[in-house]
Amino acid sequence: MTDIVIKNLPILVVLCPLMMSLIVVLIPNIFLSWLLTFASTFVAFIFSILLYQEVQIHSTISYALGNWAPPLGIEYVIDKVSIFPIIIITLIGFLTTIFSSKMMPDEINETSISKVYSLWLLAIAGLIGLVTTGDAFNLFVFLEISSLASVALVAMGAQKDKQALVAAYNYLIIGAVGATLYVIGVGLLYGITGTLNMADLSERVVDLKNNKALIAGFGFMIVGIMVKAAVFPMHIWLPRAYAYAPSAVSVLLAATATKASLYILARILFSVFDIGDNLIINTLSYIILPLSIIAMFAGTIMAVYEKDIKRLLAHSSVAQIGYITLAFAIGTKASVAAGFIHMFNHALIKGALFMAITSISFYIQKRVTLSNLSGLGRAMPITFFCFVICSLSLAGLPLTAGFISKLYLIKASISADGLWIAILILFSSALSVIYLWKMIEALWLQQPRKEIIIKENPTIYISLLIITFLNIYFGLDASFVVDSSTEAAEKLVGVSK
Repeated sequence: MTDIVIKNLPILVVLCPLMMSLIVVLIPNIFLSWLLTFASTFVAFIFSILLYQEVQIHSTISYALGNWAPPLGIEYVIDKVSIFPIIIITLIGFLTTIFSSKMMPDEINETSISKVYSLWLLAIAGLIGLVTTGDAFNLFVFLEISSLASVALVAMGAQKDKQALVAAYNYLIIGAVGATLYVIGVGLLYGITGTLNMADLSERVVDLKNNKALIAGFGFMIVGIMVKAAVFPMHIWLPRAYAYAPSAVSVLLAATATKASLYILARILFSVFDIGDNLIINTLSYIILPLSIIAMFAGTIMAVYEKDIKRLLAHSSVAQIGYITLAFAIGTKASVAAGFIHMFNHALIKGALFMAITSISFYIQKRVTLSNLSGLGRAMPITFFCFVICSLSLAGLPLTAGFISKLYLIKASISADGLWIAILILFSSALSVIYLWKMIEALWLQQPRKEIIIKENPTIYISLLIITFLNIYFGLDASFVVDSSTEAAEKLVGVSK
């Protein structure tokens, strides 16, 4: 029995939340629907750990769906690159499910909660499938599954704020544009290569350099994924979606959705196509690099002037995505590894910050803005402590996970003769302290307008404490994240680059 489970782990990690989503929607009881969701996300996380152990032994696991051998059949590929986002998605999915147990009944009508948890599991399954599939069209299918489920989840926020409907509509339309561009690119590549398997595709495009259909297909695919990943300036759907989604949904999407798309971006750039090709070099140097630098500052400046805290954190995410794409744009093994390091750490950081802010919103029963943060830190010391630690991590202070991210990104920039890039990274990080300090100052130093008494709920802060602990742990011992990211970078761009 154990051998069968191990053999089928690549599909089980996707099927576990996917099939449970079909069951949960039929459960009218709130607690039972949450319990089944909790069990499913926990099992998926355990499967991801088992997959990590298998990848350490076998390096690459190829799973042929329906026993149709690739490239004719759909292949699931678990290697030292894809295992990284799988762990991120399943870990965050599990922690946010715990966090959601109190949040969902507070924001969602009782009759809709089972439907929300079904969409929740569907979104998680779509994201896992997105990073496991080795088929370019199957990737599009999972992209749509995760996106449509996410749109519906965002729209559920309309029960507290009708702005969620506008946010969901924007997300739907812009996401549909991104998906359409991607699938047009896939169609063009299929037309000239006759294959959809990404490993097979990478071998066939080598002989098609300077082919106009190839260049067009590459362009459509990259722009489509950049829309999904909220890469500046195609990020316009993100602030509203994160700001008006239900609290737990904001946490889940902020920590996982763009990370999966960024992984796909890296996979297409460095795995499907050859990094030594002029097409990739020019794309990295003249498109992704300048857009990433602009994103670092534009996202930070927008956050500095934002009053609504969820929107502030969403703008901050635009800047942090810029750091990750900047690392990919430099194009060396060290920089790509730094991008994966920050991808993992930012999932922990931003997940924790959204947890803290949405916890405050739960206690005060209103949207959190700078004006109503006054004195709340003293009323909820556990939440405030976690918020401060993760804010310091976002700013890149030593002994936090964020420091490891910035350290490796700066080292990679300097080693690639990009001292000016390292200076810009430091300057952008320094600017982020402005909006982080504004929130900390309001929470602790400002006096509340009236006496505030809040009893913090362990069901809410237990996930926050775990993810905060991970921010500290991976700041003190980053060996797992650094080693895994380095192995991923070696797999993508080669050992010598």
